[in-house]
Amino acid sequence: MRDHVCAVDVGTGSARAGVFSADGRMAGRGEHPILMHRPAAGHAEHDSEDIWRAVGAAVRAALHRARLGPERVAGIGFDATCSLVARGAGGRQVGVSASGTDNWDTIVWLDHRAIAEADECTATGHPVLDHVGGVMSPEMQTPKLMWLKRKLPASWARFEQVFDLADFLTWKATGLTARSQCTLTGKWTYLAHEDGWRPDFFAAVGLDDVLERAGLPERATAVDAALGRLTPEAAAELGLDEGCAVGVGLIDAYAGALGVIGGLAGEGADRHLALIAGTSSCVMGFSPERRMVPGIWGPYWGVALPALWLSEGGQSATGALLDHIIRIHGGGAEPDAPTHGRIVARIAELRAEEGEGFARDLHVLPDFHGNRSPFADPHALGVVSGLSLDASFDALARLYWRSCVAIALGLRHVLDHMNAHGYRIDTLHVTGGHTRNPLLMELYADATGCTVAESAADDAVLLGAAMVAANAAGLHDGLEEACRAMRQPDTVRAPDPARAAGYQRDYRVFLRMHEHRRELEAM
Repeated sequence: MRDHVCAVDVGTGSARAGVFSADGRMAGRGEHPILMHRPAAGHAEHDSEDIWRAVGAAVRAALHRARLGPERVAGIGFDATCSLVARGAGGRQVGVSASGTDNWDTIVWLDHRAIAEADECTATGHPVLDHVGGVMSPEMQTPKLMWLKRKLPASWARFEQVFDLADFLTWKATGLTARSQCTLTGKWTYLAHEDGWRPDFFAAVGLDDVLERAGLPERATAVDAALGRLTPEAAAELGLDEGCAVGVGLIDAYAGALGVIGGLAGEGADRHLALIAGTSSCVMGFSPERRMVPGIWGPYWGVALPALWLSEGGQSATGALLDHIIRIHGGGAEPDAPTHGRIVARIAELRAEEGEGFARDLHVLPDFHGNRSPFADPHALGVVSGLSLDASFDALARLYWRSCVAIALGLRHVLDHMNAHGYRIDTLHVTGGHTRNPLLMELYADATGCTVAESAADDAVLLGAAMVAANAAGLHDGLEEACRAMRQPDTVRAPDPARAAGYQRDYRVFLRMHEHRRELEAM
């Protein structure tokens, strides 16, 4: 009896897999690391065959821990970062690296090599920019493709298929080159509400041959479609069988949105915001109406649920910022879980001793990797005001705490911006690594004034991919019903009004620091 599904989530540093029952409970989980190559500043690359091997290892481990055989798995769903994978004749790898080797065939989502090309896209003023907040990000695929065509023309000439990573995974699973409406709309300037591409935009940025060179279809495949079934080869590599249905691929943050708020789509969708928070943070909001918000990606039609628009904002470095603070101020400490834990514990002690005035003379702008929302400025830089010569562990704790405050204030900045353009957000649904950081979870409520809901799901991003798998396998009557049936209960935290005044002051300083930074840059 096929009564379970498998979900795969490929992140920045690992592939994760989960086995889920039809009501959304995880029965087993597996994880395997993936390689990253950094040949130059701003460059980051994966080996897609290494990724696929890691996926297989993670799926087999999840099945083993669930104590289930392949005959129990009805479907599999894939989500991944919006990384770019290149393949040539016969499906062979083609390098995207200046190092010249073909195994580095994947540009990682966070790679910023194409900032100049992104600026060129923005300068066109083309209407496709209306659906990326008016500014092209170097984390999207068009500028990366421009860079490849210009800098690696020999590789470009060999391309026959270029995939978003989630679509690469479904290709490996099924042999089908279909592309997801989620990936193409979210990262490739495909206009799903107009049912197609805008070739004039590609021509304007020198990519008039991109549809052919990247093997892109004329039409994207809807996220609620059943894509196909596993090939014999893929089934063997994953430890599954050929009776397993394959769902359409999703970008990881969009899978997380399904996992935490997909089941609430009919209950005031524009009040709920998904916060998928780890190395970076994505905020995802559904709306029944098209709402254009400057500096916010989207709105995108049907990229996660068929009948709703979705807008995406974010912060380009959040968990990565806290790691960075430890590296530059930690006396050689590694930003691992024990180090974070020691710092969090010391902050609790210092706050108890010093009260609400703890570290109030420190102020941070968290844009160390650019400002993704609401300014959509990849050139933005971080700022720290109030440093002294103190290099002690307590000084690290103070800077860490105020960096956490800055991350929460940056999120408030995004929420205020979205609410000023028609949203009514009052509840944050948080998933990802930040749920393990008690400081951030406290601040997300107290510094934004929102109710914070944490899903009981062990991994809501995997759960979102499992919802797509369950729909593809026919375990539920459509994707919307799968989201409702598989959604897990929440633990809710209300904001503390006693702390509101202090964070209101911090927010005024935060906004003024943005103004001052822009003034300095203009000199």
